[in-house]
Amino acid sequence: MKIAVLSTIKSLYSTRRLVEAAQMRGHECVVIDHSQCYVGIKQGKPSIHYKGQDISDIDAIIPRIGASVTFYGSAIVRQFEVMGVISANPSQAITRSRDKLRCMQILSGAGIGMPTTGFARRTRDVDDLIKMVGGPPLVIKLLEGTQGIGVVLAETRKAASSVIEAFYGLGNNILIQEYIKESRGTDIRAFVVDGKVVGAMKRTAKEGEFRSNLHRGGTAAVIKLNKAERETAVRAARELGLTVCGVDLLPSDRGPLVLEVNSSPGLEGIEKATHKDIAGEVIAFLEKQYILKQQTKKERKAKAGPKL
Repeated sequence: MKIAVLSTIKSLYSTRRLVEAAQMRGHECVVIDHSQCYVGIKQGKPSIHYKGQDISDIDAIIPRIGASVTFYGSAIVRQFEVMGVISANPSQAITRSRDKLRCMQILSGAGIGMPTTGFARRTRDVDDLIKMVGGPPLVIKLLEGTQGIGVVLAETRKAASSVIEAFYGLGNNILIQEYIKESRGTDIRAFVVDGKVVGAMKRTAKEGEFRSNLHRGGTAAVIKLNKAERETAVRAARELGLTVCGVDLLPSDRGPLVLEVNSSPGLEGIEKATHKDIAGEVIAFLEKQYILKQQTKKERKAKAGPKL
């Protein structure tokens, strides 16, 4: 296959590992900056160009779409899909997972465990919103935040009201979530590929910090998931339509709770913690999809019969 990793930075660990894994398995692999791609939309002839060149010869793509370019990046992925190119994740699933509110609404409707979450627009609703999530301490999150940025722990009602009103005053959309005390600054990242957990790690926040993100100085260690944690991670990925993702879980007294689902999960932390070839698992999934696609083509051709 000819595989393209859609990434704006070639030097990133995740990008390099995906290229390496693809080449190790005998595939041609290129890195394409999706922010520099542009599309041609024509009846029966959709196309994508990159730096003046037609790149319609790609067999499969691995989207590594940053949060700041979700709209444009998803549009490029969608154009590849229209052209019949295999994608590690569907464009619609990427946009679902990037919208934290939409993601929580979908998981809630599916009956998947999560911290109690509130969303509002007006400052006059703040008091009731705080009550809705069980009162302080509580977590306030920017809808567009990533890597723990824009996440605040408010330990008192007064602090919560002040932070929420400040965010509203700046025109930001936020989520307000129940604080899970028993998690004690830890969470679990389960890496799901094709409906199966292929690796998991426990992340622990540094001292004095409640966010366990590795980008915020947290540490990671391999962990063996129990049945409930594994099933919750797989169900969350399935409900959002993601075939490659990282599912963040909080341990709680009422079972595992989904904190977030990441459609472009980093590989460095999970591979170093588990010593597993997670990048290879992603490539293996694309290989499986490519074989299925070729088989379907042959079957259609056989059914159509010879041309007269």
